[in-house]
Amino acid sequence: MQKHHTKNHIIRNKKGFSLIELLIVIAIILIIAAIAIPNLMRARRAANEASAVASIRTILNCQLLYLSTHGKFTSLSGLADDGCLDEVLGSGNKSGYKFTSSPGEIESQQFTATAVPVVNTGSTATGNRTFFVDENQVIRFAVGSTATSSSSPLGK
Repeated sequence: MQKHHTKNHIIRNKKGFSLIELLIVIAIILIIAAIAIPNLMRARRAANEASAVASIRTILNCQLLYLSTHGKFTSLSGLADDGCLDEVLGSGNKSGYKFTSSPGEIESQQFTATAVPVVNTGSTATGNRTFFVDENQVIRFAVGSTATSSSSPLGK
């Protein structure tokens, strides 16, 4: 009878995982998450910045098209009303960035457009760089401050 009792004891222990085994699995999952999440956030910021550059290019092209058809530059909402920009970009918010565009003092010769991250610091930052373009058609960027006409050109 003693032998039979030992078999039942062994069988009962094989039915599930011990608390230590479960804690080890959870610890491994947490370690993997701690490694993966920062990389995921960096990739997300890079994707947001790439989208912002593409959107700034779109705004630039729309401003030039608007100038050729109306003889002057306009605002972001003016570009959206004209049908050149889609609703999302025309609203001024896209992919974690806030966009602005407006004509300069001489509407027939000047405009500016900017893209600024909605959150620019911390682990939830939507981007690290701000972007700027004007009638000179050179996209510029800055890190930690607002990009202007004197900021570094993109790609250099």
